[in-house]
Amino acid sequence: MTGFTSKIVHSDRLSPIEHGSLHKPIHATVAYGYEDARELAAVFQGSASGYTYGRQVNPTVDALQEKVTAMENGVATVCFTTGMAAIGTMIFALLRRGDHLVSSSFLFGNTNSLFNSFTAHGVDVTFVDAQDVEAVAAGINERTRMVFVETIANPRTQVSALAEIGELCRERGLVYVVDNTMTSPYLFQPKAVHASLIINSLTKYIGGHGNALGGAITETGLYDWSSFDNIYDTYKGGDPSKWAITQIKKKGLRDFGASLGAEAAHHLAVGAETLALRLDRQCANAQAMAEYLQNSAWVQAVYYPGLPGHPQHDRAAALFRHPGALVSFELAPEVDIWEYMNGLKVIVKSSNLGDNRTLAIPVAHTIYYEMGPERRASMGIADTLIRISVGIEDIDDLLADLAQAGENNGAA
Repeated sequence: MTGFTSKIVHSDRLSPIEHGSLHKPIHATVAYGYEDARELAAVFQGSASGYTYGRQVNPTVDALQEKVTAMENGVATVCFTTGMAAIGTMIFALLRRGDHLVSSSFLFGNTNSLFNSFTAHGVDVTFVDAQDVEAVAAGINERTRMVFVETIANPRTQVSALAEIGELCRERGLVYVVDNTMTSPYLFQPKAVHASLIINSLTKYIGGHGNALGGAITETGLYDWSSFDNIYDTYKGGDPSKWAITQIKKKGLRDFGASLGAEAAHHLAVGAETLALRLDRQCANAQAMAEYLQNSAWVQAVYYPGLPGHPQHDRAAALFRHPGALVSFELAPEVDIWEYMNGLKVIVKSSNLGDNRTLAIPVAHTIYYEMGPERRASMGIADTLIRISVGIEDIDDLLADLAQAGENNGAA
């Protein structure tokens, strides 16, 4: 099977499952027992396959990891309780005091906060405009170990210079980390732009149903970790392409303990089966919504890579299967954001992304509030900015809801 969806739908049954089950069952256990103590020791030492303790391994989580690895065309994946846990554990496991990280300045708010927190512990971070590879190059110094970017920025939808940054990192021998959450492996595979590690918040499009939290790090196999000074000798056995993901799992996941539970893994794995179907619909809806909003009297600006006027429209078209399912727009000055938001009846006033339901949130007043007005202004986040995570509803219902909210606020 070579098709994206075929591989995901049938991945569980490619290895034997008791009773002919089509899904990997939920293994609700913390500990694993062995008849032979020597075998138990061999599993712990890594010389035999098996399961040690639920903080690091679980068969249900393993099945999800295999799905994500297949989706990203990688070599191995480690799952975590959330996407933030994945990013934090990666930094903890791979960077040390005195190391330097270059990051896109157009970051998800919590990731921005996390990176600023790491600076207090001796990992320096330089934020740059990742839309321009020259800005990334200018941010690199002799202590730089890693470059971190997102595919499409949340909420203003800036698209990073993904291919150019990948080539820069390859030339400089830097670890290139791409957060693929906003596109998902269906719309884009960062391995194609020479990413070393790929981050996914499984909570979003991969899970898709808003019923489970999760995150993942996927190793692409492209980076030569034998040249990376921060790998401990303990994890230098076998194929060097897996040294980092082994250290992330056995050092980071074990020490931080941000382990994904079996029940959440099951929800996410089942949700992943329909990723392609959902995103085709969501992206089509997003395109129609962006075009509609662009011609609406109560809207001042629309941000969506699928619009020809978007600064990275051509880049998005070249890189992504579709330009994503996130649309943001600024209301005209005369429209009250609270009255407009409260006028929405079909679209849910809520956080989260990638749900089947369409969700809207006033960005500056909620998820980016703690940044303060100066930092928000530097990111182009206006007080009237509304972010919409577009769902799978009938597009006529969504457009009618947007229209009536605007018309009822006197901006028709």
